[in-house]
Amino acid sequence: MKSQSPTAAEKRPVDIYFDKYAESHQNHTNKTIHWICVPLIVFSLLGLVWAIPFPYLKFLGSYNGFFNWASFLIAFSIYFYYKLSPVLSYLMLLIIFAFCYGIMELDAIQKAGGPALWLVCLVLFVVSWIGQFIGHKIEGKKPSFLDDLKFLLIGPIWLLHFILKKVKLKY
Repeated sequence: MKSQSPTAAEKRPVDIYFDKYAESHQNHTNKTIHWICVPLIVFSLLGLVWAIPFPYLKFLGSYNGFFNWASFLIAFSIYFYYKLSPVLSYLMLLIIFAFCYGIMELDAIQKAGGPALWLVCLVLFVVSWIGQFIGHKIEGKKPSFLDDLKFLLIGPIWLLHFILKKVKLKY
């Protein structure tokens, strides 16, 4: 007996989001650009929010540098991902931890006299967004987030779900 694909009523919300997101991501070049730009946007956005001065909270002690405005952004996004797919949320949390490590390294470089964290992240952010819009110009369709801001959060897990499918892990 041949299995049929699930109807829209049977699909999980995460799969409905992925289907909608995929509608404006069919062109190979646009998808390739997204594989580069989406992670860079996530990294740079975290870095930009990280760079916003956060008040010193005595009870945090030596953890003051690790708890900042980006912590709230991370908590919100991981909760959003968890509601859609616990597996994707756990993997995104690992990826975000790796991004946070990179941001802390950039912060250390800044403290050693290198370029400002916010400036590096701003340049990455702007260049990546330009790349995204070039990809959508090639695609001939407007970005999904223009219809629904939730799609700004869907992009990273949409890419991640392809990796999970390739290694045959259910999300």
